[in-house]
Amino acid sequence: MHDPFPIPPLPLLQRLVTPLSTRLSLPTLPLHVHEVFLAFTLYHLTCTQISPRISALLFPRHYPKLSVRTRINWDVHVVSLLQSTLINSLALWVMWADGERAAMSWQERVWGYTGAGGMIQGFAAGYFLWDLMVSWKYLDLFGWGLLAHAVSALVVFSLGFRPFVNYYGPTFILYELSSPFLNFHWFFDKVNMTGSRPQFYNGLALLVTFFSCRLVWGTYQSVRVYQDVWAALQNPGTDHRNSTSVPGVSPPLHYSEEGGIMRFAGPQVIPVWLAITYLGSNVILNTLNFFWFGKMIDAVKKRFTTPNEKLEVKAEVKAKENSDREDGQTIVVGERKRKESSRRRKA
Repeated sequence: MHDPFPIPPLPLLQRLVTPLSTRLSLPTLPLHVHEVFLAFTLYHLTCTQISPRISALLFPRHYPKLSVRTRINWDVHVVSLLQSTLINSLALWVMWADGERAAMSWQERVWGYTGAGGMIQGFAAGYFLWDLMVSWKYLDLFGWGLLAHAVSALVVFSLGFRPFVNYYGPTFILYELSSPFLNFHWFFDKVNMTGSRPQFYNGLALLVTFFSCRLVWGTYQSVRVYQDVWAALQNPGTDHRNSTSVPGVSPPLHYSEEGGIMRFAGPQVIPVWLAITYLGSNVILNTLNFFWFGKMIDAVKKRFTTPNEKLEVKAEVKAKENSDREDGQTIVVGERKRKESSRRRKA
């Protein structure tokens, strides 16, 4: 399937990025650099210009009163909401409409390329490039976890331009199906709707989609990509345009077509660094997903505890503070007695 994006690549951007794509062995990047650029620009303008104006207009009693740090966080959540809605819609449409993708063999899933898959890679890479910039700029606000997520995601989707496992671009971007609910959950807190019925239903939807899309679907698709990469590692140096050199392996579909799925594939060997980088980034993303799911459960539970439970929690915190204070006083008294005893011995 050809790239369905209506705007063709800009020759100037292609010329500018070609030396980089050649150096990094990303031959399909010039075909989608305009999508990377447009996505990055859209999200940057949304964060710095569009979100502050629209948010102040829609939430005049809340947004202007937020601290500077919280307003930055708000604008980033607006970008995340926009991005997840856009990329999920595109990915689901590509998975439904791209017949070539549905018929791919393992060779084509590893080395193949379609324009529609490249479009998903382009828009995803543009977002994660922006996400990396923001995570680094506001590291004290978002922390090392989100920075690691941005780096890993950018690496995974950029490698699709080799092309390498281009097939899995739309698959893994569906992690973002849970992001709209995550963003709304955060917004509810900021507009004084914490513990409300809408936040409760949204929280349930968040946990269900996060568990289904990231933990179940994501883990299953990770196993599939590991299997495909392992198959490629077991058949090094295969010319995938003529896979009959591998006994018992059927030729991949479209391998003889001019400009077909395998047009960027030739005698290929997966370098060790490539397998480690891609699979390692995938492991980091999956690990973060399991870690964040536990945090989400705790966050949702805290917002919907009963008043009695809240009082019990406060009592426990106060008791702990009193215990710590008593322990500190005991240490101080003990230290004074030790010094007095020492002075007596010297006298």
